[in-house]
Amino acid sequence: MRLSTKGRYAVMAMTDLAGRQGADGALRAVSLAEIAARQQISLSYLEQLFARLRRRGLVKSVRGPGGGYRLAQSPSETNIADIVLAVDEPLRATRCGKPVGRGCMVGGERCMTHDLWEEMGRQLHAYLASVSLADVLSGKLRVAASEAA
Repeated sequence: MRLSTKGRYAVMAMTDLAGRQGADGALRAVSLAEIAARQQISLSYLEQLFARLRRRGLVKSVRGPGGGYRLAQSPSETNIADIVLAVDEPLRATRCGKPVGRGCMVGGERCMTHDLWEEMGRQLHAYLASVSLADVLSGKLRVAASEAA
């Protein structure tokens, strides 16, 4: 399973945006240039990602002085899976392409490990869907990881 930079950078940028929304809950617009500088991501790359995030309804753009982007929903209502899927990052671990139901082997058969990778993809999606931007910001995942060790 490989998560490309599109998915990782989109989550990093959205987490940054969520952290800058204002401690009082005020929805301050944040410029992509600010996010690009803090996260060390190319501004042009962020522009492409945020166009996709906006089309999927995860962010809203604000024009004019003080413009930029805001979250469309609260950080607790924005899950990581939605962000990754919004930038066209498939959450599947099999090497099988489309059409669905066909395998990766010559003739369309499924390989012997297909079900293993398919289930791993489902588990990954379920995990990312269970984690919100608020969870990432709160450090909740860091605590859970240290308890598992």
